[in-house]
Amino acid sequence: MQSVTQDNDNLETLMAKIGQRARKAARVLGNASTEQKNKALLASADALRQRAAAILAANALDMADAEAKGVKGSFLDRLKLDAARLESIAQAVADIGALKDPVGRVLAEWTQPNGLRFERVATPLGVIGVIFESRPNVTADAGALCLKSGNAAILRSGSESFRTSSLIADAMRAGLRAAGLPEDAIQLVPTREREAVGLMLSGLEGAIDVIVPRGGKSLVARVQSEARVPVFAHLEGICHVYIHAKADLDMAISIVLNAKLRRTGVCGSAETLLVDQAVVKTHLQPLLDALIEKGCAIRGDAVVQATDSRVTPATEEDWRTEYLDAILAVKIVDGLDAAIDHIETYGSHHTESIITDDIEAAEAFLTRVDSAIVLHNASTQFADGGEFGFGAEIGIATGRMHARGPVGVDQLTSFKYRVHGNGHVRP
Repeated sequence: MQSVTQDNDNLETLMAKIGQRARKAARVLGNASTEQKNKALLASADALRQRAAAILAANALDMADAEAKGVKGSFLDRLKLDAARLESIAQAVADIGALKDPVGRVLAEWTQPNGLRFERVATPLGVIGVIFESRPNVTADAGALCLKSGNAAILRSGSESFRTSSLIADAMRAGLRAAGLPEDAIQLVPTREREAVGLMLSGLEGAIDVIVPRGGKSLVARVQSEARVPVFAHLEGICHVYIHAKADLDMAISIVLNAKLRRTGVCGSAETLLVDQAVVKTHLQPLLDALIEKGCAIRGDAVVQATDSRVTPATEEDWRTEYLDAILAVKIVDGLDAAIDHIETYGSHHTESIITDDIEAAEAFLTRVDSAIVLHNASTQFADGGEFGFGAEIGIATGRMHARGPVGVDQLTSFKYRVHGNGHVRP
């Protein structure tokens, strides 16, 4: 699929037609059988594997262009595919096929005294627009999740991943064709024109029901500001790990290293480490040693600086920063309440973890911290739909309406009421 250059009128016409085709496909897909959808997903996974050489070659070109533009660090890591990563993408698509069909689930049922029987039943949302930057895997993840949940997907990739995403989308559409489903249920916007984003945010004349942004803070902020349709998103992933007074040191080191350094460019990467005052003498230096030896730069408060000369001073801004890099802000807190207050003040309601052997403290943390994901004795890098058993995720939502946390197939449904009577009329 090639990028096309459009004047504004032609681009508006192109995008409107994409919306119309998606709406038409959504009506078919919303009523497709579980068997049809699963067949399409398995065929899509096969197509991804069969086309691996072409996809990886396209990705090499995308990587070369990005590097020539001076792109570095976590952005390149998110863009890069290799054989193992592509196989993981294909397997995730197949795994989504193995999930229980979310459409048609009876969420609740009851009978009124007059004999009317009510059912609340899960239905697809309709057409979902996904706007993403450097992650070509989103093409497959979002397409597969939308397919399984009976939704059509309009995908707008970043220019950096355009070649890779186009070929992945072609493979997904091949899977739809193999199952006798409309290939327009998954469409990748065939242009790099930035104006296409604005047209999607307008809703494409009512064609798009929900927008999901996947990318940096500036993209998400724009989407949240300009979208005229509902948005599932998180603005930032300022994730915390709190080392409680009753934390096991070996466990704390293991979890902190994983939470920060497993992959620094993902939204579940820890950005701030909170260490309880009660374990500063026993836990702080070993934690700093382990992090610094692995190449992590530390920005700390006065106590942390006094503990290790390799620490640079943390500013107020550091507590609010999503580094997406091998940098960690470290602060000493005086107890559980202070840790929770810090998270509430500076966090982004994404993912937080407490390390402790004290069950009561853990329960208090899990109850009182108002984030989409809260963990006890586990790494923040488990903030991922695949790890939740969702197969994959279309994104992580930190709002409080409808979907929260990893957005998988169940979260991509709405509901309707089915009412059964027997000649009932209202008096």
